[in-house]
Amino acid sequence: MNILVCIKPVPDPEKYGELKIDMDTKRLIREGIPSVVNPSDRNALEEALKLREKSGGKVTVLSMAPEFTRDKLTECLAMGADEAFLLSDAAFGGADTYATSYVLAKAIERLGAFDLILFGNESADGATAHVPVQVAEWLSLPHLCRVVEITEEDPGFRVCRKGDGGRLVFAIGKPCVLAVSSGINKPRFINAMGIIKAKKKPLTVWSNEDLGLDMDRIGLQGSPTQPGELITPHMERSSEVLGTDPEEAADKLIALMKKAGGTL
Repeated sequence: MNILVCIKPVPDPEKYGELKIDMDTKRLIREGIPSVVNPSDRNALEEALKLREKSGGKVTVLSMAPEFTRDKLTECLAMGADEAFLLSDAAFGGADTYATSYVLAKAIERLGAFDLILFGNESADGATAHVPVQVAEWLSLPHLCRVVEITEEDPGFRVCRKGDGGRLVFAIGKPCVLAVSSGINKPRFINAMGIIKAKKKPLTVWSNEDLGLDMDRIGLQGSPTQPGELITPHMERSSEVLGTDPEEAADKLIALMKKAGGTL
């Protein structure tokens, strides 16, 4: 079985307090901030590896990210993936989910046919859960999200997903796109042998020169979602001393609350 896993490097949650925003472009400044493989994407990769162990085949990892995050793809190779592709170009920068999914879909079309395309359900930094569905729509493939169990059953898969009132079970054919929830499995640890093997596995970097996509459809220019004005709220608060007598202070507090429109 030929499986593709789309992963996203995201800022380390432990370093969120150090993130800054470029006031001109309204984009996060990620340089200098350690990144990690998006947690639910690790679950997607683990599920792909488990399916490969049962049915054979190949697991390919694909990501659209800056060049400095290529070590995250190496990490996926060390975890067990067979090959990796990194889409990295300044022209891709600033993309919303619409433009991101378009680039991923076009790269997938170039890579060839897959039986299954897996995503984490949402990213830790954006948490929109848009990209898996959008990629599926670009590729005209059936798709499901919030997946908690995948079983290969000829000619496709038996898939359980979270519903509002419990689990829902679907039969879905190949090829398809599935976005998995973090509870679907526990990702395996990377061992020393995996790290050694990863150095010999192919990791290919594609720019837009390789994909040849219209500049009006990618990056910030191709994103219909545009950031608005950035506002820094004023956090200063005024204070008033109500005195040391408890009853007198309570009367003053009640009067102030009534003046402010509060009800008792």
